[in-house]
Amino acid sequence: MQSFKAGMVWLGIVGLSVGLTAGIAVAEPADSGGAKSTEGAEMVSVATTEGLETWLGGFRQRARAAGIPETVLNDALTGLHYDEDVIRRDRSQSEFTKTIWEYLDTAASDARIANGRAMLREHAALLDRIEARYGVDKEIVTAIWGLESAYGTFRGSVPTIQALASLAYDGRRAAFFEGELLSALKILAAGDTVPARMQGSWAGAMGHTQFMPSSFLTYAQDFNGDGRRDIWGDDPADALASTAAYLAQSGWTTGAPWGVEIRLPEGFDYALTGERVEKPVTKWQALGLRTVAGGDLPEQGPASVLLPGGAQGAAFLIFANFRVIERYNTADAYVIAVGHLADRLKGGPAIETAWPRGDRALSFGERTEMQERLIKAGFDTFGVDGKIGPNTIAAVKAFQTQIGWIPDGYPSLRVLAKLRP
Repeated sequence: MQSFKAGMVWLGIVGLSVGLTAGIAVAEPADSGGAKSTEGAEMVSVATTEGLETWLGGFRQRARAAGIPETVLNDALTGLHYDEDVIRRDRSQSEFTKTIWEYLDTAASDARIANGRAMLREHAALLDRIEARYGVDKEIVTAIWGLESAYGTFRGSVPTIQALASLAYDGRRAAFFEGELLSALKILAAGDTVPARMQGSWAGAMGHTQFMPSSFLTYAQDFNGDGRRDIWGDDPADALASTAAYLAQSGWTTGAPWGVEIRLPEGFDYALTGERVEKPVTKWQALGLRTVAGGDLPEQGPASVLLPGGAQGAAFLIFANFRVIERYNTADAYVIAVGHLADRLKGGPAIETAWPRGDRALSFGERTEMQERLIKAGFDTFGVDGKIGPNTIAAVKAFQTQIGWIPDGYPSLRVLAKLRP
């Protein structure tokens, strides 16, 4: 999953976020256009369900070839219907975005912090054992739990097999979702759960920390030793241990920070910002960077300066553990939310620098327009997809430099207006 950078967050799959997959949940837009014919809707449903059944016939052959037992195929695939709600959500998600401050207002709200501290107390012994075994800070694991399912209270109730089959049959991302469907069947074949308990988001993310099936197969743990890797039940042990294992195997550095809020000096060269520019902390220190409180920067190896809200918002120095969390979800806002929530759970302060709350996030149409206009102006974004990634940020920075603006790479409405004739 590729998520938006530079302070805009893709409003994607389920929950506040979907680990290993996507972004932030929002209420789906209401249908428009007046009354609809029930008869017509039923005809569409029947037709697409029949098409799904035909597709499943071919898929069964591929699943058998991959070693899925016939009993599992019968139990899991019999009686499925084409889930139009899942498809509608998949096709409508790309328009919805939030600014990073809107996201953080929810992700690190007072209630989420209080609930997280309560979970740390309630599951203290479990989280201590997980931290000791995997070397991942218990507050980081708890923060991911809080963002993915509000500490297990919103794990998703969509049948995973039905959702993945509908998405694979629909064809927009057929290869990806067929692979996830096959992985889900392998989970069932291994005996970790049964089809009725395998529920989650509309896109197939499951359990307390919203694992996709393929990630489950690679990282899931049987931490309580009951013979099953159960991320769906009320006991969060296996899910939290699986999250820690994911981060540990992705290169987590025990005891090291994800990042720190900083102050930039007067005259700072904003061309040095972004994840593509790494320097030793000693070099950043020599350039005048300090923590937001005015202290020396922590010595944690190569680091980058991140401006998720542009030059007018908070600045962060990010370290290797930032990129590890990024493996879980690629959105900068998500990584900052996990790190900041974890810091707050430890008793750390709120982000001090004010955000440019007068700005709003660009719509999907505005993002694609910006990319088109940047390319036309000679600043290649290497594609027009409405996703604000490193290439688009670099193009924005180059454009800002040419016109004499601070090159912070922030894709604002002001930048778009300047690009327009």
